[in-house]
Amino acid sequence: MTSRASENLSDLVRDGRLPEATAELQKVAQQFRIRMTAAMRDAADRGVDAQFVPSPAELTIRPEELHDPIGDDAHSPVHGLTHRYPDRVILHSTQTCEVYCRFCFRRETVGEDGTLTEAELDAILSYLADHPQIHEVILTGGDPLVLSPRRLARLMTRLRALPHLEVIRFHTRVPVVAPHRITPDLLEALRGSTVYMVVHTNHPAELTEEARTALARLADAGVPLLSQSVLLRGINDNPETLAALFRGLIRNRVKPYYLHHCDLARGTSHFRTTIGEGQAIMAALRGRLSGIAIPTYVLDIPGGYGKVPLTADYAHAVGEGRWQITDWKGGLHDYRDPERQALDTNGEHGQNKSGT
Repeated sequence: MTSRASENLSDLVRDGRLPEATAELQKVAQQFRIRMTAAMRDAADRGVDAQFVPSPAELTIRPEELHDPIGDDAHSPVHGLTHRYPDRVILHSTQTCEVYCRFCFRRETVGEDGTLTEAELDAILSYLADHPQIHEVILTGGDPLVLSPRRLARLMTRLRALPHLEVIRFHTRVPVVAPHRITPDLLEALRGSTVYMVVHTNHPAELTEEARTALARLADAGVPLLSQSVLLRGINDNPETLAALFRGLIRNRVKPYYLHHCDLARGTSHFRTTIGEGQAIMAALRGRLSGIAIPTYVLDIPGGYGKVPLTADYAHAVGEGRWQITDWKGGLHDYRDPERQALDTNGEHGQNKSGT
C-alpha cells in the first residue's frame, strides 16, 4: 500500500478499493472529484470506503437534487463568504479538501479554485469590518486545515484584528482523515483566539489510533471539540453504529453536535434515508446513550433557508413521504423523502450494517 492519497480510479484499483475502472465509474469520475487519504484506506472498513470510493449510483441524478443544495450562492455578498444568519458568516477559505466525500453538498465546487486570493480575502475582511453585528466566523471550504500553518496564522491574525469578532469556528475533516496535519505549528496558529473546532466524522472506524492522537493534541491545546456527522444509508443508518461513533467521540473529548440529514446534492439519493427513519434512530439512541453523547438531528432546508432540528416543532408529516418544514424565521417549506423504489434499488453499499 502506498502512503499517498488515492486521487483517481487507477489509484483505487491499485489500492484494492475497486476491482476495475468501468465505463460507468469513468463517467462518475468525470463529474465528481476523487480523493481518499492513506489514513482512510488504512481504516479498512466498508462503512469508511463507501464514503470515498465512487459508485455507479452517483450517475442517478433525481429532479429534486441541486447544484447548491443549501443555498450558499443565494447568501453570498462577496466571493468566498456566505452570510445567512445575522450574527455569523461562513468563510470559504479554500475549495481544496484532503478527501472528497461522495455525498458532499459542495461536491460540484470543491477542488475548483483552491485558496482565496489576497484581493478576495481583502474584500471579505472589508465586509466583516462593515458589519459589526457579525460575532462569529465559520471557516470551511473545502477544508480550512489544508492551509499551511503560516497562511492560517496570517488569516487568524487578520480576523483577530476585528474588534466585534468573538468566535472563530473551524469545520474540518482533517483530524480524522489526515491526522498528520495536526502539528505544533498548526496548534500555534490557533492560539490567541476563541476557537471552536467541529470535526466531521461519520463512522467509528474513522477514529483510528492516529486520529485519536490528533484529537488529543487539539484538546490538550485547549481547543473545544465538537462533531458533525451525516446520516448515510448503508453506512451509519442504525443505532448501533451511531452509538459506537458517539461513544468513541466522547472518549476522545469530542461533543457530538450535529447529525445532518443527507442534503439534496446531485447524485446522492442512494445515501439518503427518510426523515422518519432518522427520527426513529434518534429515538432509539435515547436511554442507551448519555445526553452529552447525543447530537441534534438537523435538516439544512434546501434553497438556503437555514438549518433546523428535525423535531415536532419544525418538521410536520403531511402525507406519506411528505413533510412541512418550518424555518428559523417561521417560513414554511415542503420536503419530500426519497421514493421507496429509489431506496430499494440504489447502491450495493446499502447492505453494510456492520455496526462498527
